[in-house]
Amino acid sequence: MAVISGPPPYPGEQVVQPRPGDELGFFTDSSICIGCKACEVACKQWNNVPVDLTDIRFLNASYDNTGELDANHWRHVAFVEQRRADGEFVWLMNSDVCKHCKEAACLDVCPTGAIFHTEFDTVVVQQDVCNGCGYCIPACPFGVISRREGVVSRPETNGIAQKCTLCYDRLSGGLEPACAQACPTKSIQFGPLPELRSRAGRRLETLHAEGRREARLYLADESDNGLGGAGSLFLLMDEPKTYGLPEHPVVPTRRLKEMWGAAAAAAGLVVAGVGLALSAGRR
Repeated sequence: MAVISGPPPYPGEQVVQPRPGDELGFFTDSSICIGCKACEVACKQWNNVPVDLTDIRFLNASYDNTGELDANHWRHVAFVEQRRADGEFVWLMNSDVCKHCKEAACLDVCPTGAIFHTEFDTVVVQQDVCNGCGYCIPACPFGVISRREGVVSRPETNGIAQKCTLCYDRLSGGLEPACAQACPTKSIQFGPLPELRSRAGRRLETLHAEGRREARLYLADESDNGLGGAGSLFLLMDEPKTYGLPEHPVVPTRRLKEMWGAAAAAAGLVVAGVGLALSAGRR
Protein backbone atom coordinates (compact mmCIF):
# COMPACT_ATOMS: atom_id res chain seq x y z
CA MET A 1 0.00 0.00 0.00
CA ALA A 2 1.59 3.30 -1.08
CA VAL A 3 1.34 6.07 1.47
CA ILE A 4 2.58 8.92 -0.70
CA SER A 5 -0.22 11.40 -1.35
CA GLY A 6 -0.82 14.23 -3.72
CA PRO A 7 -0.99 14.47 -7.51
CA PRO A 8 0.66 11.74 -9.63
CA PRO A 9 4.45 11.88 -9.76
CA TYR A 10 6.06 14.12 -12.32
CA PRO A 11 7.98 12.38 -15.15
CA GLY A 12 11.10 10.75 -13.80
CA GLU A 13 9.84 10.63 -10.21
CA GLN A 14 9.18 7.39 -8.41
CA VAL A 15 6.69 6.71 -5.64
CA VAL A 16 8.54 5.08 -2.76
CA GLN A 17 6.96 2.99 -0.02
CA PRO A 18 8.20 4.76 3.15
CA ARG A 19 9.91 2.51 5.67
CA PRO A 20 11.40 3.04 9.12
CA GLY A 21 14.64 4.91 8.53
CA ASP A 22 13.16 7.03 5.73
CA GLU A 23 12.91 10.80 6.19
CA LEU A 24 9.19 11.49 6.00
CA GLY A 25 7.36 14.78 6.09
CA PHE A 26 4.90 17.23 4.58
CA PHE A 27 4.94 19.47 1.53
CA THR A 28 2.19 22.07 1.85
CA ASP A 29 1.37 23.87 -1.41
CA SER A 30 -0.48 27.04 -0.39
CA SER A 31 -1.19 27.93 -4.03
CA ILE A 32 -3.98 25.32 -4.09
CA CYS A 33 -5.21 25.60 -0.48
CA ILE A 34 -8.90 26.56 -0.44
CA GLY A 35 -9.14 27.15 3.32
CA CYS A 36 -11.73 24.43 3.88
CA LYS A 37 -10.11 23.38 7.20
CA ALA A 38 -10.69 19.70 6.50
CA CYS A 39 -7.11 19.17 7.75
CA GLU A 40 -7.91 20.82 11.09
CA VAL A 41 -11.00 18.67 11.56
CA ALA A 42 -9.27 15.42 10.53
CA CYS A 43 -6.35 16.15 12.85
CA LYS A 44 -8.62 16.78 15.81
CA GLN A 45 -10.74 13.73 15.09
CA TRP A 46 -7.94 11.21 14.62
CA ASN A 47 -5.71 12.46 17.45
CA ASN A 48 -8.59 13.12 19.84
CA VAL A 49 -7.54 16.75 20.19
CA PRO A 50 -10.20 18.49 22.28
CA VAL A 51 -12.67 20.89 20.74
CA ASP A 52 -13.32 23.69 23.18
CA LEU A 53 -15.88 26.48 22.99
CA THR A 54 -13.00 28.96 22.74
CA ASP A 55 -12.11 27.36 19.39
CA ILE A 56 -15.17 29.04 17.89
CA ARG A 57 -14.46 32.73 18.05
CA PHE A 58 -13.97 35.73 15.79
CA LEU A 59 -10.56 37.38 15.74
CA ASN A 60 -11.93 40.46 13.96
CA ALA A 61 -9.30 39.98 11.26
CA SER A 62 -10.43 37.22 8.90
CA TYR A 63 -12.14 33.84 8.69
CA ASP A 64 -9.24 32.42 10.69
CA ASN A 65 -10.94 31.38 13.93
CA THR A 66 -7.99 29.64 15.63
CA GLY A 67 -5.22 32.20 15.10
CA GLU A 68 -2.18 30.03 15.73
CA LEU A 69 -0.78 26.59 16.42
CA ASP A 70 -1.00 25.44 20.02
CA ALA A 71 -1.76 22.43 22.21
CA ASN A 72 -5.37 22.26 20.95
CA HIS A 73 -4.64 23.14 17.31
CA TRP A 74 -2.03 20.94 15.67
CA ARG A 75 -2.98 22.21 12.21
CA HIS A 76 -3.81 25.86 11.62
CA VAL A 77 -5.20 27.23 8.37
CA ALA A 78 -4.15 30.86 8.00
CA PHE A 79 -6.46 33.22 6.10
CA VAL A 80 -4.61 36.33 4.93
CA GLU A 81 -6.86 38.95 3.34
CA GLN A 82 -4.69 41.22 1.23
CA ARG A 83 -5.21 44.18 -1.07
CA ARG A 84 -2.31 44.47 -3.47
CA ALA A 85 -0.76 47.57 -5.04
CA ASP A 86 -2.82 47.20 -8.21
CA GLY A 87 -6.02 47.21 -6.15
CA GLU A 88 -6.61 43.48 -6.53
CA PHE A 89 -8.05 41.81 -3.44
CA VAL A 90 -6.73 38.32 -2.72
CA TRP A 91 -6.95 35.67 -0.03
CA LEU A 92 -3.78 33.83 0.84
CA MET A 93 -4.36 30.55 2.66
CA ASN A 94 -1.88 28.13 4.13
CA SER A 95 -2.18 25.13 6.44
CA ASP A 96 0.58 25.45 9.02
CA VAL A 97 1.94 22.62 11.16
CA CYS A 98 4.90 21.61 13.33
CA LYS A 99 8.11 21.81 11.28
CA HIS A 100 9.62 18.60 12.75
CA CYS A 101 13.08 20.20 12.88
CA LYS A 102 16.07 17.92 12.37
CA GLU A 103 17.86 19.86 15.13
CA ALA A 104 14.83 20.18 17.38
CA ALA A 105 15.29 22.69 20.19
CA CYS A 106 12.24 21.34 22.03
CA LEU A 107 13.99 17.97 22.20
CA ASP A 108 17.32 19.51 23.22
CA VAL A 109 15.90 21.26 26.28
CA CYS A 110 13.48 18.54 27.44
CA PRO A 111 14.77 17.33 30.86
CA THR A 112 12.70 14.13 31.00
CA GLY A 113 13.30 12.70 27.53
CA ALA A 114 9.62 13.04 26.73
CA ILE A 115 10.44 14.41 23.25
CA PHE A 116 12.24 12.15 20.79
CA HIS A 117 13.02 11.61 17.11
CA THR A 118 11.10 8.65 15.74
CA GLU A 119 12.34 6.05 13.26
CA PHE A 120 10.75 8.24 10.56
CA ASP A 121 12.86 11.24 11.70
CA THR A 122 9.80 13.08 13.03
CA VAL A 123 9.52 14.71 16.46
CA VAL A 124 7.00 13.38 18.98
CA VAL A 125 6.06 14.25 22.59
CA GLN A 126 5.37 11.27 24.86
CA GLN A 127 2.46 12.46 26.95
CA ASP A 128 3.05 9.91 29.72
CA VAL A 129 6.65 11.10 30.19
CA CYS A 130 6.13 14.88 29.92
CA ASN A 131 6.15 16.60 33.33
CA GLY A 132 4.76 19.90 32.03
CA CYS A 133 7.90 21.92 32.84
CA GLY A 134 7.39 24.07 29.74
CA TYR A 135 11.06 24.39 28.75
CA CYS A 136 10.18 23.33 25.21
CA ILE A 137 7.73 26.21 24.70
CA PRO A 138 10.17 29.16 24.44
CA ALA A 139 12.73 26.94 22.70
CA CYS A 140 10.60 26.48 19.56
CA PRO A 141 11.42 29.21 16.98
CA PHE A 142 7.94 28.85 15.46
CA GLY A 143 5.80 28.96 18.61
CA VAL A 144 4.32 25.58 17.72
CA ILE A 145 4.28 23.81 21.08
CA SER A 146 2.36 24.76 24.22
CA ARG A 147 0.77 23.23 27.32
CA ARG A 148 -2.86 22.21 27.26
CA GLU A 149 -4.81 24.02 29.96
CA GLY A 150 -8.40 24.06 31.20
CA VAL A 151 -9.81 21.36 28.90
CA VAL A 152 -12.77 19.68 30.57
CA SER A 153 -13.20 16.88 28.03
CA ARG A 154 -9.67 15.50 28.54
CA PRO A 155 -8.51 16.68 31.97
CA GLU A 156 -5.78 14.03 32.10
CA THR A 157 -3.89 15.91 29.36
CA ASN A 158 -3.99 19.33 31.02
CA GLY A 159 -0.55 20.72 31.82
CA ILE A 160 1.15 18.49 29.24
CA ALA A 161 3.01 19.84 26.20
CA GLN A 162 1.18 19.04 22.96
CA LYS A 163 1.88 19.38 19.23
CA CYS A 164 1.62 17.54 15.89
CA THR A 165 3.04 14.01 15.94
CA LEU A 166 2.84 13.66 12.14
CA CYS A 167 0.34 10.92 13.02
CA TYR A 168 3.08 8.63 14.35
CA ASP A 169 0.57 5.89 15.04
CA ARG A 170 -0.71 6.01 11.45
CA LEU A 171 2.82 5.97 10.01
CA SER A 172 3.63 2.92 12.10
CA GLY A 173 0.64 1.20 10.48
CA GLY A 174 1.57 2.23 6.93
CA LEU A 175 -1.03 5.01 6.67
CA GLU A 176 -0.52 8.64 5.71
CA PRO A 177 -1.29 11.40 8.26
CA ALA A 178 -4.96 12.25 8.69
CA CYS A 179 -4.59 15.85 7.45
CA ALA A 180 -3.01 14.75 4.14
CA GLN A 181 -5.66 12.05 3.72
CA ALA A 182 -8.47 14.57 4.22
CA CYS A 183 -7.16 17.45 2.05
CA PRO A 184 -9.49 17.64 -0.99
CA THR A 185 -7.10 19.62 -3.21
CA LYS A 186 -3.95 17.77 -2.08
CA SER A 187 -2.47 21.02 -0.87
CA ILE A 188 -0.99 18.85 1.89
CA GLN A 189 1.23 16.14 0.44
CA PHE A 190 3.06 13.49 2.43
CA GLY A 191 5.95 11.18 1.68
CA PRO A 192 9.74 10.81 1.62
CA LEU A 193 11.34 14.25 1.96
CA PRO A 194 13.76 13.94 -0.99
CA GLU A 195 10.81 13.27 -3.30
CA LEU A 196 8.76 16.09 -1.78
CA ARG A 197 11.64 18.56 -2.20
CA SER A 198 11.90 17.59 -5.85
CA ARG A 199 8.15 17.92 -6.29
CA ALA A 200 8.17 21.33 -4.59
CA GLY A 201 10.93 22.55 -6.89
CA ARG A 202 9.01 21.46 -9.97
CA ARG A 203 5.84 23.10 -8.72
CA LEU A 204 7.73 26.35 -8.15
CA GLU A 205 9.10 26.24 -11.69
CA THR A 206 5.57 25.75 -13.04
CA LEU A 207 4.19 28.74 -11.12
CA HIS A 208 7.09 30.97 -12.18
CA ALA A 209 6.55 29.92 -15.79
CA GLU A 210 2.92 31.02 -15.40
CA GLY A 211 4.09 34.45 -14.24
CA ARG A 212 3.50 33.85 -10.52
CA ARG A 213 6.86 35.29 -9.51
CA GLU A 214 5.69 35.84 -5.93
CA ALA A 215 5.73 32.07 -5.31
CA ARG A 216 8.62 30.85 -3.16
CA LEU A 217 9.70 27.80 -1.18
CA TYR A 218 10.06 27.85 2.59
CA LEU A 219 12.17 25.38 4.63
CA ALA A 220 12.97 23.39 1.48
CA ASP A 221 16.75 23.82 1.85
CA GLU A 222 17.95 20.59 3.42
CA SER A 223 21.57 21.70 3.81
CA ASP A 224 21.46 24.63 6.22
CA ASN A 225 18.29 26.53 7.03
CA GLY A 226 18.93 27.27 10.70
CA LEU A 227 17.17 24.07 11.74
CA GLY A 228 19.51 21.46 10.31
CA GLY A 229 16.66 20.63 7.94
CA ALA A 230 12.90 20.44 8.42
CA GLY A 231 10.26 17.76 8.03
CA SER A 232 7.70 20.28 6.80
CA LEU A 233 8.29 22.40 3.70
CA PHE A 234 5.97 24.95 2.15
CA LEU A 235 5.28 26.70 -1.12
CA LEU A 236 4.13 30.21 -0.21
CA MET A 237 2.57 32.91 -2.38
CA ASP A 238 4.12 35.82 -0.46
CA GLU A 239 6.85 36.47 2.08
CA PRO A 240 6.89 34.16 5.13
CA LYS A 241 6.07 37.05 7.49
CA THR A 242 2.75 37.49 5.64
CA TYR A 243 1.75 34.08 7.00
CA GLY A 244 3.19 34.76 10.47
CA LEU A 245 6.32 32.69 9.81
CA PRO A 246 9.87 33.80 10.69
CA GLU A 247 11.95 34.77 7.66
CA HIS A 248 15.15 33.07 8.82
CA PRO A 249 14.32 30.68 11.67
CA VAL A 250 17.22 29.43 13.78
CA VAL A 251 17.08 26.77 16.48
CA PRO A 252 18.24 28.58 19.65
CA THR A 253 20.08 25.50 20.90
CA ARG A 254 22.04 25.03 17.68
CA ARG A 255 25.30 26.17 19.27
CA LEU A 256 24.59 24.57 22.62
CA LYS A 257 27.45 22.06 22.37
CA GLU A 258 29.90 24.79 21.38
CA MET A 259 28.74 26.98 24.28
CA TRP A 260 29.07 24.14 26.79
CA GLY A 261 32.52 23.37 25.40
CA ALA A 262 33.59 26.99 25.72
CA ALA A 263 32.17 27.14 29.26
CA ALA A 264 34.03 23.96 30.22
CA ALA A 265 37.26 25.32 28.76
CA ALA A 266 36.82 28.58 30.65
CA ALA A 267 36.09 26.69 33.87
CA GLY A 268 39.24 24.63 33.31
CA LEU A 269 41.31 27.78 32.95
CA VAL A 270 39.83 29.18 36.17
CA VAL A 271 40.60 25.98 38.05
CA ALA A 272 44.13 25.93 36.66
CA GLY A 273 44.62 29.57 37.65
CA VAL A 274 43.40 28.93 41.19
CA GLY A 275 45.72 25.94 41.42
CA LEU A 276 48.72 27.98 40.33
CA ALA A 277 47.83 30.74 42.75
CA LEU A 278 47.55 28.27 45.65
CA SER A 279 50.83 26.59 44.80
CA ALA A 280 52.57 29.97 44.51
CA GLY A 281 51.15 30.94 47.92
CA ARG A 282 52.58 27.83 49.54
CA ARG A 283 56.05 28.79 48.34
